[in-house]
Amino acid sequence: MSDFSNDIPEAAKLYLSERRLDEVECIIPDLPGIARGKAVPATKFAKQEYFHLPDSIFYQTITGEWGEAAGADGFIERDMILRADLSTATAAPWTGDWTLQVIHDAFDRHGEPVPFSPRNVLKKVVQLYHDQGWEPVVAPEMEFFLVARNIDPAHDIKPMMGRSGRPAAARQAYSMTAVDEFGPVIDDIYDFAEAQGFEIDGITQEGGAGQLEINLRHGDPVKLADEVFYFKRLIREAALRHDCFATFMAKPIADEPGSAMHIHHSILDVKTGKNIFSDDDGEETPAFRHFIGGMQRHMPAAIAVLAPYVNSYRRYVKDHAAPINLEWARDNRTTGIRVPLAPPAARRVENRVAGMDCNPYLGIAASLACGYLGLMAELEPTDEFRGDAYEGDGDFPQVLGQALELFEEARDLHEVLGPEFCRVYGIVKRSEYEEFLQVISPWEREHLLLNV
Repeated sequence: MSDFSNDIPEAAKLYLSERRLDEVECIIPDLPGIARGKAVPATKFAKQEYFHLPDSIFYQTITGEWGEAAGADGFIERDMILRADLSTATAAPWTGDWTLQVIHDAFDRHGEPVPFSPRNVLKKVVQLYHDQGWEPVVAPEMEFFLVARNIDPAHDIKPMMGRSGRPAAARQAYSMTAVDEFGPVIDDIYDFAEAQGFEIDGITQEGGAGQLEINLRHGDPVKLADEVFYFKRLIREAALRHDCFATFMAKPIADEPGSAMHIHHSILDVKTGKNIFSDDDGEETPAFRHFIGGMQRHMPAAIAVLAPYVNSYRRYVKDHAAPINLEWARDNRTTGIRVPLAPPAARRVENRVAGMDCNPYLGIAASLACGYLGLMAELEPTDEFRGDAYEGDGDFPQVLGQALELFEEARDLHEVLGPEFCRVYGIVKRSEYEEFLQVISPWEREHLLLNV
């Protein structure tokens, strides 16, 4: 691997031009989407064909505890073989020296992909599409909040102080003045993204106080998941430079809208390059309907992946910019499944249910899995919804415990995502949920202490 610099993307080569590479961060996304791995000197990376980490990194909860997911042999922490995907090499421009990040893929000792590694899960789902002669295309939208530094979990999260010296204001969706309030942070986000070779399709102010949205260009699901994974880190680093935090919690502030990761889907026929959602006359195809039908049928069981934490379910509130059901409609932002305005060649289906707190690899994989099951079973959707979908009833789980029950029973979904992944994921998320249930909340102390 001594000549690895010849195999990295052009943006990484440009970043290092006439500079000496000091360090390489060898990373892999875990179940929550946290970067795990190790940093090595560039000279060592040049000689390194692989490195090891224990498979237990995928059994760890968000709190640092462990789910009992190791299997029949027990918690022996087998070494995985992690191999670099040099196409993911990108700058870490916030570091004090010249550093690259490289995402690695996980294999077992027999050379087989580790089935509960999130990137491998997404690759498996994409391969199922390829086996049918289809090329799935996605475009994620990332919503997040810039908030004041919060170092005491007992304190409420508050909006950050804007450039004007006033706290960021809510209810200013699409306001350019509101975007200007965060100018220095946004400038660093753009600079970091440019150094890393990422193309931003646009940044807008959302409806929450200090809430922004970044749209990414459509493309290959694995590549886009890599970019979201990297973007979360670069946005956090940009915020820290300006004495604020970036948070991707689904619902960080009680009276504000939550943050979603809307996922747009289309599918190309590999042979013709045409969108299978449109026929030669530009009309909607049966495949278009079947994809929506699959999302309606299977997404309730996938909610545990799209909304992975107890906080995730606080986002699904009527009239608060998040769906409460799986109705579908054209150009209607109140439904869980939306068909945006687009010409026939760009006809697509938008999943508005996924939260920004989900692992991007797993969120995209679960969303594609639902559509795939619909395509394979030729499932028909309900009639297109007319009107305000917030006036209807909710038809997916509203708490994590219920979502996990549906996920654990969803055998069709397990076959697409991988039974071993689903086993591990269910155990780890159930462990997290049980940890949460041991915590007594301020609401309980306030209203129950002296009243019951």
